[in-house]
Amino acid sequence: MSIKVDHLTKTYGAQKALDNISFEASKGKITGFLGPNGAGKSTTMKIATGYIGLTSGSVCVDGIDVSVDPLEVKKLTGYLPEHNPLYLEMYIKEYLGFVASSYKLKNKNSRIKEMIEMCGLEREQQKKIGTLSKGYRQRVGLAQALIHDPKVLILDEPTSGLDPNQLVEIRKVIKEASRDKTVILSTHIMQEVEALCDKVVIINKGQIVADDEVRNLKSSTNDKVGYRVEFEEGIDTDLFENEDLEITLREEWIYQINSKEDPRKKIMKISGEHALPLINILKEEQSLEGIFQELTKEK
Repeated sequence: MSIKVDHLTKTYGAQKALDNISFEASKGKITGFLGPNGAGKSTTMKIATGYIGLTSGSVCVDGIDVSVDPLEVKKLTGYLPEHNPLYLEMYIKEYLGFVASSYKLKNKNSRIKEMIEMCGLEREQQKKIGTLSKGYRQRVGLAQALIHDPKVLILDEPTSGLDPNQLVEIRKVIKEASRDKTVILSTHIMQEVEALCDKVVIINKGQIVADDEVRNLKSSTNDKVGYRVEFEEGIDTDLFENEDLEITLREEWIYQINSKEDPRKKIMKISGEHALPLINILKEEQSLEGIFQELTKEK
């Protein structure tokens, strides 16, 4: 089971929303789909779920071309759109019953009960959707996406509006669901990507600018590693000039040193030779947020 996007292009008149993009998401892994507003994330997700058509290229879900058999793809897919479309006058159980009936589920009542428990809706289940907070509406949206036990789960900003406690609970639900499903998740929260995702695809201005596992992306995008170096007092940075080390002052007596190779032995050697009052050297891994900003910044 996988989602394969192959040379996908989508145009609206003269505007090209997606420009010949290709990537793949596989079973048992959560693929983070990242990009600035307007980059093409939601457009890609809508095409992959059969809600809008494509201009050229293809999207296949479990080998089924969305353009050829969109109804079959919808049966395989659970989808939570960015703007969660709910019937506000319906009660939670009533709404989930309606969704279950649309999939012609034989075990409708047991699935409704299971989704209410899984998505933490027990205390709210007798309420109308229109009376719920945004966070609880997101839970209802996630429940409807999961109710037919889809093989593929496509979630567009699933944790929007959730408080920190709710975030932990919903992340757990998504993580559990991903064990036997193919999951694509879009979000602007980089901590969420690091907590949930195995792989990241970054799109910018309709083009893929990165496609790799999170750990590989963090280690490959920068050829220099940063170190936070702390001294008891200010130092003469000229002492490091001839050692191929980039050193800048970050704050009082704390310096940033960048190097292609591990510089710790050099730093300790120079500190010893010149009696520099070295306190601490801390290796700093490049953040996913920094990588995202570098890849999507205006040129």
